[in-house]
Amino acid sequence: MQRTERDSIAAPLASEPTAERTAARVPRAAARIPQRVYDRVHALLVLVTERPISLYAAAVLRIGYGLLYLVFLLREFPHRDEMWGPGSPWTPALARQMFDQSGWVSVLTLSDGRVYFEVCYAAALGICALFALGWRTRAMSVLFAVVVVSFHARAIVMADGGDNLMVLMAVYLVLTACGRRWSLDARRERLSAPGTETAARRGGDLRHHLGDARTVLTTVLHNCGMFVIAAQVCFLYGCAGLYKVQGAKWGDGTALHYVLNIDLFRPWPELSETIAGQHVLIAVVGYLTVLVQVAFPFVLFGKFKYPVLVILLGMHVNIAVLMGLPLFSGAMIVADAAFLPDRFYRALGRRWRRAFRRTGRKGEQAPVGAEAPAGAATAAVPPQPSAT
Repeated sequence: MQRTERDSIAAPLASEPTAERTAARVPRAAARIPQRVYDRVHALLVLVTERPISLYAAAVLRIGYGLLYLVFLLREFPHRDEMWGPGSPWTPALARQMFDQSGWVSVLTLSDGRVYFEVCYAAALGICALFALGWRTRAMSVLFAVVVVSFHARAIVMADGGDNLMVLMAVYLVLTACGRRWSLDARRERLSAPGTETAARRGGDLRHHLGDARTVLTTVLHNCGMFVIAAQVCFLYGCAGLYKVQGAKWGDGTALHYVLNIDLFRPWPELSETIAGQHVLIAVVGYLTVLVQVAFPFVLFGKFKYPVLVILLGMHVNIAVLMGLPLFSGAMIVADAAFLPDRFYRALGRRWRRAFRRTGRKGEQAPVGAEAPAGAATAAVPPQPSAT
């Protein structure tokens, strides 16, 4: 009787810790999922607001498009009046009439004078060069976008289509911090970093908070700009591949044969005829082109990204040579460079510096060896001036 009462009293006492542990486990298990979500959202916010991504890729885009458009304007320098000037068949009056319907704008149509056009053309050359060098990149990126949009809108019916992507990328680069790497701005900031930190300490809390807000804003705009650039390229390749899939000529592998026989896109007729005669090669390249373009958006986060980029590089080089579209091919090659990680560009920069140092050392040793007579040993100390 005593044992039964003792057991009945001890049973609830023994079950209380178990019940407490069970009740404690339920909130913890329920809290794990929100905590994981919170951690991921926090990491995403930190990535978007505090860590600018692909700074080297943005610098490559700036240098590539700046130099590409500079070379394009220099190549068309003898024909500038026929394409964009007052003597163009597409007159400024026709351009303004089209602007009323399309909504495009161009600084080249603000005046019909030849002096004004020449000044605008010279300014465009200087802006492209300064943008590629990264001098005052924020201001130059806006001016570069104005230049590209103005020249594209002025002769929109006379271009070969390669400047369509240039217009989009020039506008997107305004949002990015494309002058943080490999630029004159980066060099100036590196040289003046100690003085800037001292001035920031003396400025007080208000300047410090304004600086933090500016940093967060520029980081967010840069990351969003790079995301839009990547999405634009993926959209372009995906749509091009899907449109090719719907074509009967691409389905039977003969599309490239007909492309190589278009007189408008045959800068080297003999070479085009030779390649067009290789029917099996043409079919294989056609199917590979469609496959790579359709698969491009899906291989960006895997190991197949690098082989696909190499294939696309070869495809654009062939388009530039065989079809005579260097501006389009160059714009696409530069756009593909946005998908290479920063570690690739850092390794490339290290190899470049090593090669430059080796070249410099060889250049320094060459004159010393040239001065020394044949068969003589190298002096341990530099030669001393004679007493006379």
